[in-house]
Amino acid sequence: MRGRLLSVIRLASRNLARQRRRTGLALATVIGGVIAYLIAGGFIQWIFHDMRETTIHSQLGHVQITRPDYFGKGLGDPYNYLLPPSEAQALAAAAPDALTVAPRLAFSGLISKEDSTISFIGEGIEPQLEAPITKAITIVAGADLAPEAQNEVLLGEGLAANLGAVPGDQVVLLATTASGGVNAVELRVTGLFATTTKAYDDTVLRVPIAVARTLMRVEGATTWVVLLRDTDATSRVVRGLAEKLPATEFEVIPWHALADFYNKTVELYSRQIGIVRLLIALIVILSVSNTMSMTVIERTGEIGTSMALGVRRAGILSLFLCEGALLGLAGGIFGVGFAYLLGEFISWVGIPMPPPPGMARGYTAGIRIPPELMLDAFVLAFFTTLLASLLPAWKASRMNIVDALRHQR
Repeated sequence: MRGRLLSVIRLASRNLARQRRRTGLALATVIGGVIAYLIAGGFIQWIFHDMRETTIHSQLGHVQITRPDYFGKGLGDPYNYLLPPSEAQALAAAAPDALTVAPRLAFSGLISKEDSTISFIGEGIEPQLEAPITKAITIVAGADLAPEAQNEVLLGEGLAANLGAVPGDQVVLLATTASGGVNAVELRVTGLFATTTKAYDDTVLRVPIAVARTLMRVEGATTWVVLLRDTDATSRVVRGLAEKLPATEFEVIPWHALADFYNKTVELYSRQIGIVRLLIALIVILSVSNTMSMTVIERTGEIGTSMALGVRRAGILSLFLCEGALLGLAGGIFGVGFAYLLGEFISWVGIPMPPPPGMARGYTAGIRIPPELMLDAFVLAFFTTLLASLLPAWKASRMNIVDALRHQR
């Protein structure tokens, strides 16, 4: 059986080699399709990866621990969902993959500078613990909050523009306390920051958590934000923390459950790349099928002779299917290799991109081709060529011996 298979493979290889022009055209179609799919898919994968890491390292972290249903009901009444200082935060910090656990206190109110007053959404943070989490935040003017910062505030770029504030200005934050009273603090603007989300930058500010607690007259935090060494460990850490922390007191939420914009972007782009995949598959099938059909017509006399000498119909069928499989195998291997090299070159040069909707700045994109995408492209090439060979191979195997021998005589 093995010897017969090797014999069919050798014969199929010789048939492809002797029809170099037609084989080269079919091979070029398969390779071109694989390259197009991998470059398009690699660009989308780069966007997914960059957006994921930027979302994690500018706003969400990998895991957030809150009171149960905080994001459902607590945003309008955060005082009833406060996390007190407890050993649970130390437990989260002791997770095997955790780099840091940073408490945050969410609050809102009005910010004033001279005669200008607008609303804001605030975050009280510990700058030293937040630094690894928010490394994707860009300081566009001034400086970030220092670890020992006290009466300072960091404004979102859009919020500062609407207020007319620049680093060094004095602003006043006015908010309603937990007891229903009104409290205010005067702070110095230490800097302006920007993220990838313009709507976020237009409303948010950051202050040391001690200032936020003084303003709101509360203790504790609304969330504990956990940063991990590896994003792929998120699900494992979430399961581990959920088992250790009582569900009646704490809710452990992965970053992707909070990243609505990211999830919608992934869904949209995944559909688009699925359509590209389908179109490339159709092009390869039509091209290879046409090539194989022409080959069958040209070799009709040869097929008749082979069948007259005792080659079974199954042998003719397997021979042409093997030729298609070899085309797919070679096209997949060369296509993946060329696409990887091309992707590396494009990433080295960079792809200048304008600001997408909802973002304030453009960026330089690249191509990211992970192993699973390479495997998908190879499988696409192999099975589409095999499928394209099926009909021509079946027609070749069903020929009438007499008619085939009389062909072109």
